[in-house]
Amino acid sequence: MAILAVILVALIALEHIYILMLEMFLWTSPRALRAFGMKSDLAAQTTVMAANQGLYNGFLAAGLIWSLLHPDAGFAFQLKLFFLGCVLVAGLYGGATASRKIFVVQALPAAIALIVVLLAG
Repeated sequence: MAILAVILVALIALEHIYILMLEMFLWTSPRALRAFGMKSDLAAQTTVMAANQGLYNGFLAAGLIWSLLHPDAGFAFQLKLFFLGCVLVAGLYGGATASRKIFVVQALPAAIALIVVLLAG
């Protein structure tokens, strides 16, 4: 169970690095437009806002990576809980206010990882 927890936390960190890349550097690209269901004119107008969101996703990824690398197992466990909780809350809020797709893409994986981390802990 512990290795599964590590794999899930790592996958969620990678997902948030990918979101960072889309929001900070590729916001007006065809890939990002498809991923976020945006029209190019609106994406052009919201580039700065998207980059800011991307930075926050980067912080989530950094925290999850920190939780995987920290040498103190007890503190690493607390980091995992905190940052997965942040991802879950962000996913629930985004799913309720922006797009229901966020429930599946962000909140559900975070909830599953959080449960697995708790069971492995």
